[in-house]
Amino acid sequence: MKKVKFIYNPFSGEGIVTKNLDTIIEKYQAKGYTIIPFRISEEQNLADAFLDLDNSYHHILGAGGDGTINQIINLMKAKQLDIPLAILPVGTANDFAKFIEMPSNIGEACDKILAGNIHEIDLGKANDKYFINVFSFGVFTDVSQKTPTHLKNILGKLAYYLNGIKELPSLRKLNIKVVADDFFYEGNALIFFTFNGKTAGNINISYKSEINDGLLDVIILKGENLRLALLSFFEFFRSEHLEKPKDIIHFKSNNFTVEYSDPTIKSDIDGETGPISPIHITCVERGLKLIF
Repeated sequence: MKKVKFIYNPFSGEGIVTKNLDTIIEKYQAKGYTIIPFRISEEQNLADAFLDLDNSYHHILGAGGDGTINQIINLMKAKQLDIPLAILPVGTANDFAKFIEMPSNIGEACDKILAGNIHEIDLGKANDKYFINVFSFGVFTDVSQKTPTHLKNILGKLAYYLNGIKELPSLRKLNIKVVADDFFYEGNALIFFTFNGKTAGNINISYKSEINDGLLDVIILKGENLRLALLSFFEFFRSEHLEKPKDIIHFKSNNFTVEYSDPTIKSDIDGETGPISPIHITCVERGLKLIF
């Protein structure tokens, strides 16, 4: 039987994965796979899941939110593992899993994975950290880091929005510099995004991006004045901001550097803490094998 390492976060999404363990094992066994589980906890380092992991495994099945999947990918790259990854979306936002149309129902997601194909997709890399969905900094972008797990489980995505409202009184612009081979910008930024996927907080911000074009999509909300900034926020929800840019810069690149002026600003990388300025961002073409 083919081995599958099953790495799951029991605290994501009100413990939905633990309620479906038998379903997952049943479906995998029926297709000739042996599930080897690893339960993520505060007491045990996630890296321990990789102690016996090598290329003899058919794939890794990761069950968690965007942050959990990010950690798994970074450990895979650190261990130079060239095996496929499959994603069970059991977190709060599950942005990238929704991009690849992974069902929220655990049984249906298992069926899709087990009937799916292996795709070679791009990854982003910010300094020495990889991201599958989005790198960002600026207002609201580190809300996921600041929102306690119990609130995410109780309130879901609403917890992000409520926590984000707290940042409104401290709304401020950054001075940034972006340098690419064919692009240069130096000026104000309220929010800076670099997307491999399309959504952040389930908002379809980078709807023109692709995961196999060898490019990342950069979107900068300049925030030159409050009126334009608010209009741009509304257009994020309507998915019109790339056609009618007003206060928004959008370009594609596979290699650029970004710097920002405030050393206290934290960047975010798929819901996890990202690197500090200056940041060199590259697209790793076909950097990950993904099953969907």
